[in-house]
Amino acid sequence: MKAIPTAIAGPLILEPKVFGDARGFFMESYNARVFHEATGLDVNFVQDNHSRSGKGVLRGLHYQIQQSQGKLVRVVRGSVFDVVVDLRRASPTFGQWVGVELSEENNRQFWIPPGFAHGFLVTSDSADFLYKTTDYYAPEHERSLAWNDPDVGVAWPLDAAPLLSAKDVAGKPLGECETFP
Repeated sequence: MKAIPTAIAGPLILEPKVFGDARGFFMESYNARVFHEATGLDVNFVQDNHSRSGKGVLRGLHYQIQQSQGKLVRVVRGSVFDVVVDLRRASPTFGQWVGVELSEENNRQFWIPPGFAHGFLVTSDSADFLYKTTDYYAPEHERSLAWNDPDVGVAWPLDAAPLLSAKDVAGKPLGECETFP
């Protein structure tokens, strides 16, 4: 596994070793020892999630203000533009974002540490999105940063207005969001 740093300290793009031939391919999607060797991190994942969404669906930008979750995300079918926003007030990159394409073709994974808002836009006809979390889902602590906050300025690759949940329509601008120390 290869770990690629991003422009913001903490999030990492991970490229697993993929072994392929005429029959198809094989890869370890997660191995604690390999993850540690590539990232230097010891994490304990407690929950796996799977979502399927159609083209133009935008999910996010979500975070839990308590029981903050680290996430290891990947796409097993289709493609997404995956985004994180730094919500750590003490960070020199507070309020900045980074995005990466995750797809079934590139097999990339994205490590998102606690302290970040996370979201993605489906760029293929549909996408199956899998993620592991370091803490359990706690709806009472979930918050949403506005996906289109001009102060954050995420450059979503949109062809049309995104399809949003009511929760995401109600996302707050960064200046009104609860953030991390």
